[in-house]
Amino acid sequence: MDPLPDWIRDLPRADTSFTGLEGPMLSGPHGQVVFFGAAEEIEVPPHSHGAQWGIVVTGRLHLTVDGEAGTYEPGDTYDVPAGAEHSARFEAGTLVIDVFQEPDRYSPK
Repeated sequence: MDPLPDWIRDLPRADTSFTGLEGPMLSGPHGQVVFFGAAEEIEVPPHSHGAQWGIVVTGRLHLTVDGEAGTYEPGDTYDVPAGAEHSARFEAGTLVIDVFQEPDRYSPK
């Protein structure tokens, strides 16, 4: 069951290069919020960008930031400093809310 209400699910979708990872997004002049969901297990390869903060809503996220690995479950938060190389593995059914420092991190589809 998707925990997001219809009005969030109806927001523009983030256009990402990560196959299998998608979600609605909100953008403003000071940042961007994306509600990322993974129906199947997916891997996000190492990359970097501006600062990112997130919280796990459902499922489990395995996140490595600057070589330090962690596992996050519902209610856990994580912080990725600007420029830090990071990668992730989303278990099937994982939903996170990511807040990006960059207002244009993703474009709408």
